[in-house]
Amino acid sequence: MTLSGVARVAFVGSRRIFASHLPSMQGYTPAFSRQMSVGMKSVTDRLRDSGLLRTQGLIGGKWIDAYDGKTLEVHNPATGEVIANVSCMGGKETKDAISSAFDAFNSWSKLTAAERSKGLRKWYDLLMAHKEELGQLITLEQGKPLKEAVGEVDYGAKFIEFYAEEAKRVYGEIIPATLPDRRLFVLKQPVGVAGAITPWNFPLAMITRKVGPALACGCTVVVKPSEFTPLSALAAAELALQAGIPPGVVNVVMGNAPDIGDALLTSPQVRKITFTGSTAVGKKLMAGAAGTVKKVSLELGGNAPCIVFDDADLNVAVNGALAAKFRNSGQTCVCANRILVQEGIYEKFADAFSKAVKNLKVGDGFGEGVVQGPLINKAALEKVETFVEDAVSKGAKVLLGGRRHSLGMTFYEPTVLSNVKSEMLVSREEVFGPVAPLLCFKTEEEAIHMANDTNAGLAAYIFTNNLQRTWRVTEALEYGLVGVNEGLISTEVAPFGGVKQSGLGREGSKYGMDEFLEIKYVCLGDMNRK
Repeated sequence: MTLSGVARVAFVGSRRIFASHLPSMQGYTPAFSRQMSVGMKSVTDRLRDSGLLRTQGLIGGKWIDAYDGKTLEVHNPATGEVIANVSCMGGKETKDAISSAFDAFNSWSKLTAAERSKGLRKWYDLLMAHKEELGQLITLEQGKPLKEAVGEVDYGAKFIEFYAEEAKRVYGEIIPATLPDRRLFVLKQPVGVAGAITPWNFPLAMITRKVGPALACGCTVVVKPSEFTPLSALAAAELALQAGIPPGVVNVVMGNAPDIGDALLTSPQVRKITFTGSTAVGKKLMAGAAGTVKKVSLELGGNAPCIVFDDADLNVAVNGALAAKFRNSGQTCVCANRILVQEGIYEKFADAFSKAVKNLKVGDGFGEGVVQGPLINKAALEKVETFVEDAVSKGAKVLLGGRRHSLGMTFYEPTVLSNVKSEMLVSREEVFGPVAPLLCFKTEEEAIHMANDTNAGLAAYIFTNNLQRTWRVTEALEYGLVGVNEGLISTEVAPFGGVKQSGLGREGSKYGMDEFLEIKYVCLGDMNRK
């Protein structure tokens, strides 16, 4: 398959989803629609006045339209309304963005680490100063509740702060020589231009988690955000410019994914591809990058088990599983996809967990007390429906929810399923929605086998009060991240990434720097001459 073919295959699914992005307004009253329209207009007006509602691409420090003038619509998933029309770019614009990044690399990489650190710190300060506006923008285009969206800004900004500090800690190494006239040492140098392809579920944090370490190391970047949520990326880029990050260091292109992907994959000037998204697309990017042998880091899909043992604290387990499952309406790669409960506590857990889920308020992300927003689009809603229908047809019992929400659009009721079996779709694949399947197990060995019986290996969670069991199970789980008695474990100071088909490399922590560095060995000879 050609690289262009790879990009097209990767894009077909996205284009199909986007075509069905605007579901019917069934379930919405005219009064409610008018109220939401007025509310959205007020928010967009404030964002426009602040200068953060950008709709053009960023190339070489300049905001530009698509060369052919084409645009694409960005919708509010809670209402279906058009928020903005953004430039729909393609291969020509991406090639220019790559050239801009390549030219900027020469000067950016030669700055001292302290100088790059100062620029990143200013960017962090601006992100935090505009935390509320950025949170509103995320809620508008992605749908998550405002409190959660503001939390994403805080989380995302911390990557910039962390890597502003790590920029000054890229250390080389002296190697003891094997011959008396030799001196051996190792240098770490920036890899070059990086292409960063980011998803819609964390439209700000997934950019800062990639761009932060890239810039800290001395790399420059071309960012391709999701066509569903480009506005957060553009706002972040605007603040990078305001922070004094030089033109060309950060570039943003969005639109025609096949052409953009093809340009990034085939360009010899792009030395690194970093991607967060589905395993299927990650495999295609990995294959496409082989043509020019680029460094690749991939954060791909998951099928996270959440294991609740008999000796777990019930309240801790319920609250932890609730957080792990229903964050962002279940639309994260580390969401608990399967909740495995030991038989001795199964009924108590199912009852307490269902009661907790029943109290989750669903609605538009700007609504008071809302903790569950809409799914990103109609295709995502239909996928959730398919998984639930498959489970029920094979014997699963709906304890709660199990249908579209009365709000209409892409809202789905928070759902709990019992009597779930490993052969059901909801156990085998990532549901990416507010559906919690409960599976029963008898022994620790059975739980470990069930948890590892998947190609994915991103995140796992266990709840137990047995210290020895904690250690045994953590070591046995084939996952890159393990939460013990905790459902929210992501942080900028710890490595994030998976094993098996959940990806390659790590993001966050000091290890995230390694993805953007090359190691150079230097041997000095004739060192005994006087």
